[in-house]
Amino acid sequence: MKRLARVALIGYGKMGRLLEQLAPGHGFEVALRLAGADNPGGAAITAESFLGINRGIDVAIDFSTAAAVPVNAERIAALGIPLVVGTTGWGDRLSAVREAVERHGGGLLYGANFSVGVQVFYRLAATAAGLLAEEDAYEAWAYEIHHSKKKDAPSGTLLQIKKVMEEAGYTRPIDVASNRAGSIPGTHQIGFDSEADTITLEHRARSRAGFAHGALRAARWMIGRQGFYEFSQVWEEIVRERT
Repeated sequence: MKRLARVALIGYGKMGRLLEQLAPGHGFEVALRLAGADNPGGAAITAESFLGINRGIDVAIDFSTAAAVPVNAERIAALGIPLVVGTTGWGDRLSAVREAVERHGGGLLYGANFSVGVQVFYRLAATAAGLLAEEDAYEAWAYEIHHSKKKDAPSGTLLQIKKVMEEAGYTRPIDVASNRAGSIPGTHQIGFDSEADTITLEHRARSRAGFAHGALRAARWMIGRQGFYEFSQVWEEIVRERT
């Protein structure tokens, strides 16, 4: 019987527990769980804990904290284990993390959002922005609301939406706004308004399950890979490689 791939979960909050619940459906055995208190300064990421007897970790998934990502990423890269980072809010350290991963010959895939629906939404936003790029009558906005415990605002997803709109040719200002309240998993909206009409597009997450399934798909794709990847760049390939 073929063994399940072994995954380490870095960060064991709500997302970590959900990943563990869904892991078998993606061909994974959770072989290691590191909550924040278990891994101060990346101290628990060692060859013994990841590669020792009865470990043999194939890939790791990080849903910890933005401050922990740079250290976690470098230590995991040094072990030769590919990493999927679902944590957001560390974009200011992206270049340093990439340099460290590449220096160790490691592999890392990160993303502002691992939801398949959000990946489709990015492409819809880009298409709409491109079509209206030369229509000066239309002004644009981008808005999001998340649960009150989400720390980064605007979210990485909202910043990515704005980026894809701009890359599609929309060079006029895009007004950006964020709210944090209650237990909302995440809602993102873009809109274009003119004197004649209003166009709105919206993605509304019902739970964290979409993010977890996407991260597990990404983890399957990363096994055995080196390099530095952004989820939206390889999403089409990942969803083709269904488990």
